[in-house]
Amino acid sequence: MLAFLFYVILTIVALISVVLMIPVLRRTLVSRPVLKIFRRMLPKISQTEQEALDAGTVWWEGELFSGKPDWKKMLAYPRPHLTAEEEAFLNGPTEQLCALLNEWKITHELKDLPPEVWEFIRSQGFFGLVIPKEYGGYGFSALAHSEVVMKLASRSGTAAVTVMVPNSLGPAELLLYYGTDKQKEYYLPRLAKGLEIPCFALTSPDAGSDAGAMPDSAVVCRQDYDGQANVLGMRVTWEKRYITLGPVATILGLAFKLYDPDRLLGGEESLGITLALIPTNTPGVNIGRRHYPLNGVFQNGPNSGKDVFIPMDWVIGGQERIGQGWRMLMNCLAAGRAISLPATGVGAAKLAARTSGAYSRVRVQFKIPIGYFEGVEEALARIGGNTYMMDAARVMTVSSIDLGEKPSVASAIVKYHLTERGRQAVSDAMDIHGGKGICIGPRNYIGRTYQQVPVSITVEGANILTRSMIIFGQGAMRCHPFLLKEVHAAYDSDLQRALMDFDAALVGHAKFTMRNTANSLIYGLFGRYLESTAPSNCSPETVVYYRKLTHFSASFACISDIALMRLGGSLKRRERLSARLGDILSLLYLCSATLKRFEDDSCPDSDLPLLHWSMQDALYQIQRAFDEFLTNFPVPIVFVWMLKALVFPVGKRCRLPSDELSHQVARILMKPGAVRDRLTTGVYVPKSSSDANNEPIADLELALQCAIDSEAAEAKMREGIKSKYITAKGDGKIAQALQLNYITDAEANLLRRLKELRSKVVKVDDFAADFSTKAEEKA
Repeated sequence: MLAFLFYVILTIVALISVVLMIPVLRRTLVSRPVLKIFRRMLPKISQTEQEALDAGTVWWEGELFSGKPDWKKMLAYPRPHLTAEEEAFLNGPTEQLCALLNEWKITHELKDLPPEVWEFIRSQGFFGLVIPKEYGGYGFSALAHSEVVMKLASRSGTAAVTVMVPNSLGPAELLLYYGTDKQKEYYLPRLAKGLEIPCFALTSPDAGSDAGAMPDSAVVCRQDYDGQANVLGMRVTWEKRYITLGPVATILGLAFKLYDPDRLLGGEESLGITLALIPTNTPGVNIGRRHYPLNGVFQNGPNSGKDVFIPMDWVIGGQERIGQGWRMLMNCLAAGRAISLPATGVGAAKLAARTSGAYSRVRVQFKIPIGYFEGVEEALARIGGNTYMMDAARVMTVSSIDLGEKPSVASAIVKYHLTERGRQAVSDAMDIHGGKGICIGPRNYIGRTYQQVPVSITVEGANILTRSMIIFGQGAMRCHPFLLKEVHAAYDSDLQRALMDFDAALVGHAKFTMRNTANSLIYGLFGRYLESTAPSNCSPETVVYYRKLTHFSASFACISDIALMRLGGSLKRRERLSARLGDILSLLYLCSATLKRFEDDSCPDSDLPLLHWSMQDALYQIQRAFDEFLTNFPVPIVFVWMLKALVFPVGKRCRLPSDELSHQVARILMKPGAVRDRLTTGVYVPKSSSDANNEPIADLELALQCAIDSEAAEAKMREGIKSKYITAKGDGKIAQALQLNYITDAEANLLRRLKELRSKVVKVDDFAADFSTKAEEKA
């Protein structure tokens, strides 16, 4: 009986092998029916969705989706660096601009940047960071652009947004890539010199992230214009809102749907989304009043127009670019989204790290610094670990842009995760600062950042949408080595060609899935013993992380394929499942960047607590995302058990960072030194403070150093009080300790100075009872 069963199984396997090995049989018996099923499963993809999918390039995300990332390739990417000119701009004009900024005065009193700051921004070329030198700009790298925005964000959200918008998704970038020579030669020098202030109007009141539902439209027509008869152009009608720099813009970039009912252009009636550049003084353009986003006073507001005539040569790129607007935007967004908003998130996190660590050491409760309490240590560790990983991801991603990439998936990852982690860091900072954080005023250096953090969460793809739909949805289509080929074949109207292409992709896909299924199990069981799962040139401290990431990459590729086969196009609507797969891909990317940062920094031992905390936390989050996905995967429970065994063959082994590790990270933030400086490099730290020039962060830095210098004297004081030799109260303690020779004159002076600085740091602002903005007299 057993022999008969064996021969039956052998025969079935042989038949299947014959079918799969003979192309004609395989296409007829396997690929053709699968293609029919696949076509029925695929959701309808709109033109705007297709153009978003096609935008940008695939970079390191593709390696992570392969299931077998080439770590040597990642480590071989050149270490990013700034040029001497870029360094000079950061240390010169950017530092000077930060010194001119007073966020309390800007947000509470002026509700705008001061005139002298606007003039400085213009005259120093801050609007021309990305414009090439031949057009009067700086032609800076993406890394330099990111560094400028990050430094400004650590000082003033208003200034950061004002500078970043013209250099990100806006007329300058669109003109660089798509403008006609005439458009470039006229506008780019004017933009670089600040003679024009640009904005870009995309969002409509009834169509936020859904560009396909954009109601703004234009009709091709002929009309007399500017003394010329019968000019070919368009009558444009639009209503836009949330347009940054809109209230002060002189040139308006506009997105709309273009129609040609009279076929004046000789083609289709519906021509698609088109982009145009319109001077705001054009008759019919209505610049509305300002929005007021969470006490952020960067210029932002609505604009509109009704049947505004514009000549055809105002289309960005000219007539040949008609209908290509969404593709143009998506290609620019693939790079731009990776720069500005992630930089603001990192700037906020670095501000939180530097100030929270210092405040935790200076502020005393129950006779000890508050940072010595484990609850505060936990928050400090989270700030430090997140900041380390965030900055690593920021630098690696902008470096890819400088290498010529337009990483559309990576840009979505860093936009979401760096703004979210920035929000977490600032929230933790607020908890640590307590009353100091919630009392808004000139001495509060964190409150306005806390208020304005949600702004970055909502723009350039709202974070909920980015996480639940874009990261994995776009990632699977772009990064999977075979899925996009299968989709293109399914939509091909040539049935014979479609079958041939689909068959080739299906065979590759099957081998890919089988390999990753086997590797998920093998790496889970034996990965720690396989040398191939970690690069030979990595630090010994990081080997375990490379091996875990290799395992999780194979598991991710395997589970993604299973999810796509089981759910097909409906996975697009199962947003929580898609979000969890997106979280896994994102965390694999953030972990990769963190390891590269450590290697690029020459593996300093002093940074190990930050490396270990951020990696262990992220690996635990990957493990949890896998578990939550599989628990909610709509298959019978027995298959859930099997899949969990495939991903976790030896159980869930990743753990959150230990209390001791969190303690080490917290102490890094609480003590001046190279590690703290390296973690917060790039933030603006005022050099001095005075009554005339109130700089609370400068006071905090002085107080921190004084607290460290006074540790020995404070220890002597505590011993004297404990021994009951020092019995005086209040200020008399120092005098009595000095008299009893417990401390020296120098130590007494240090303690008096520390008391003065500590009082200055802890103090919060108070105002007149009527809270007048014109006369803020002290109560």
